[in-house]
Amino acid sequence: MDTYYTIEEKYLQAVDELNYGETPKALNLLNELIANDPLYGRAHFQLGKIYYYDFKDYQTAGYHFKTCMELDPLFPDNYFHYLSLVIFLRMEKQVNAVAAESLKVPGVDASSIYELLGLYAEKNKEWNKASEAYRKAFMEATVKEQLESTEQSIARVKLKIRQGVVYQYTFTE
Repeated sequence: MDTYYTIEEKYLQAVDELNYGETPKALNLLNELIANDPLYGRAHFQLGKIYYYDFKDYQTAGYHFKTCMELDPLFPDNYFHYLSLVIFLRMEKQVNAVAAESLKVPGVDASSIYELLGLYAEKNKEWNKASEAYRKAFMEATVKEQLESTEQSIARVKLKIRQGVVYQYTFTE
């Protein structure tokens, strides 16, 4: 059995276990980390991902993402997943708060954040908000795949807007 001396080493081992598909081992290591140092935000982040994506336990995932945000507010990886969760749960107040906070953090992928905001607005049939968010995502994109994805989202919203236009016909003699 391996012996790890620092919290960072245990954290890296847990991340490796997750990458190799060993979620139970990672969960055990992360819970040990939290037991030894409840203020280690990155362990909360990884636990949030496990509970969100693997266990579908959204309340627990939200707790861990929020705890990570409070303990390590400059950790950029947390924001995308936390925002994704609150959008999925349609928690409007939290969506706005997490998005606003995330865009202040250096290293956060702003394009992905705006794309999530566009998706949220689109789900709520707020076409103008969705278009604006997707435009911002496009402007922040730095990777070809992000540009293409955002262009598709913009086109999809434009199509929805056109479909929603009511035509009025009048007969003249």
